[in-house]
Amino acid sequence: MAHTVTLDDIKAARKLVGPFTHKTPLLHSRSLSQLSGAEVYIKAENLQKTGSFKVRGAFSKMARIGKGRVVAASMGNHGQAVAFAAQQMGMQALIVMPKTVSIIKEEATRGYGAEVLLWGETFQEALEHALSLKGYTFIHAYDDEQVIAGQGTICLEIAEELDSIDCALIPVGGGGLIAGCAVAMKELSPRTSVIGVQALAAPSAFLSLKEGVPTSAVPARTLADGIAVGRVGEETFPLMKEYVDEMLTVREDTIAMAILLFMERIKFVVEGAGAAPLAALLENKERFKGRRIVLVASGGNIDSTLIDRMIYKGLLTSGRIVVFEVTADDVPGSLAALSAVVASRRANILNVVHDRLQADLPIGKTRVIFIVETRKPAHLEEIIGDMEALGYEVRRRG
Repeated sequence: MAHTVTLDDIKAARKLVGPFTHKTPLLHSRSLSQLSGAEVYIKAENLQKTGSFKVRGAFSKMARIGKGRVVAASMGNHGQAVAFAAQQMGMQALIVMPKTVSIIKEEATRGYGAEVLLWGETFQEALEHALSLKGYTFIHAYDDEQVIAGQGTICLEIAEELDSIDCALIPVGGGGLIAGCAVAMKELSPRTSVIGVQALAAPSAFLSLKEGVPTSAVPARTLADGIAVGRVGEETFPLMKEYVDEMLTVREDTIAMAILLFMERIKFVVEGAGAAPLAALLENKERFKGRRIVLVASGGNIDSTLIDRMIYKGLLTSGRIVVFEVTADDVPGSLAALSAVVASRRANILNVVHDRLQADLPIGKTRVIFIVETRKPAHLEEIIGDMEALGYEVRRRG
């Protein structure tokens, strides 16, 4: 089979990309290894220039153009990458973004010197408008051979630095990253399994490999917005079909927990798309136990206005913050007695809601809703056991 992107193309792309980008670190994580039972390495593309792997593909494409005006459609990372590449190469860039894009991502793109045009309500509308503009060279986010080759330089670095890799877990949206990486990895380390990871809310690539043809799937809202693409690329899919071993999907709760683990254990800020490979490892611990795994943390551009919600969701998922309700007699001292039980187990009460007015409550009863910080799920069971031993009716929530 003649492939559109080869290992030689990726090696050529490295020569173009190298002067403008970082060779990001490949880090062994003792804490994630202990947590998962696998031998875990992280390819830290969240430390790449502009905070994402996207600059590799942008420079690979734009270095061949060399001059003139370029246009791209983007919800964030690709736009910033094209803007930065244009700035470094003395080119003009116009980035078309939907009106729904976050202000932070819009301003970050402007900060790299690009002109930003807000158009349409969806990414598809922004893309169609960008493609209609005359006098520009269009830079596709993923469905371009030179972009794919640039993204493949990531796994070129990994395979040359680390031996005996059992599996590489790679985020997948339109497929540019995994297509290039799979070519590089399979050519240099054929024994390595290349597994793509998608959010369950945006499973186009998962469905495409299952059906054997590019398949559309309208993305739902997801923490992994960087890979929320409705259809894999026409250029990327044949490479994925040939080189990618498998696709996995991951739940939103697990993505949130992975973001939290990166912050707590690695001291990294990793966006939802970049955390998806760790989420896949967490959901499939037994499968990957004892194996040498590389997680491609593709980017770190989290919308700062959402970080608190992501952390809170991660704490809920991991059982570190719990919500439960207690039905008690509506008499003086009841709340103090309940709080004393929580305090006796050294848990931290974050919030209490005292509700006497729910329709299902008998006269003389009240319901108290606790939001409590605990050490682990078993800690909650101790608190609930103590309360039930005292005769309280307790119900877990969430």
